[in-house]
Amino acid sequence: MSQHANPQHRPLAPQERPLLVYLHGSLSSPQSFKCQQLKAWLQQTHPQVVFYAPLISPYPAEAAMALGNALADFRASHPGPIGLVGSSMGGFWSTWLAEQHGLPAVLINPAVSPSRFMPDYVGQDLKPYSGEDKTYRLRTQDVDNMRQLEAGIPATLSGRYWLLAQRGDETLDCREAEAFYRGHRQTIEDGGDHSFQEFARHMPALVDFLFSDQ
Repeated sequence: MSQHANPQHRPLAPQERPLLVYLHGSLSSPQSFKCQQLKAWLQQTHPQVVFYAPLISPYPAEAAMALGNALADFRASHPGPIGLVGSSMGGFWSTWLAEQHGLPAVLINPAVSPSRFMPDYVGQDLKPYSGEDKTYRLRTQDVDNMRQLEAGIPATLSGRYWLLAQRGDETLDCREAEAFYRGHRQTIEDGGDHSFQEFARHMPALVDFLFSDQ
């Protein structure tokens, strides 16, 4: 049999390649440092991995519809493995999607119950950290929508998760995430901050976790 006839040597079609979906945090964007760092590293070391990082609306209902539709389309058109990576608020969205679609997810200093801190921002003009010329204003309805989304995540998680958290997180208490993802793989580090310092050293293991068993 010639090399070209051997399926082991056939190049993977785009839809068969591993797909990594990165979900950024609240008021962040796909231009965030971690997102761009992971994207560049994958291009250099794992060019077979397709990288997708959508801009996520800060309004929960809009975000849920857009992300839900995107994942449903991927599942219908992409037979290759799919893995999720979520930072902060993106960690919540990754969990929400992972439970619906049975996907593995890596969660970086994730928000477990976003609705608890959202009321502090209702009615305020919110600017993206990325510097985009946009202004958002949350409403009480947005808090209610987030509570409904949180209620849709089961208390006993069925997905496969890896929690990456640092105790020096100045925004979220990592103990909540430790408790929420108990029973799943966890890496809890002393020090650090909400951005998760030295994230790059975990990127090789991240790819292995998401795609080695799929």
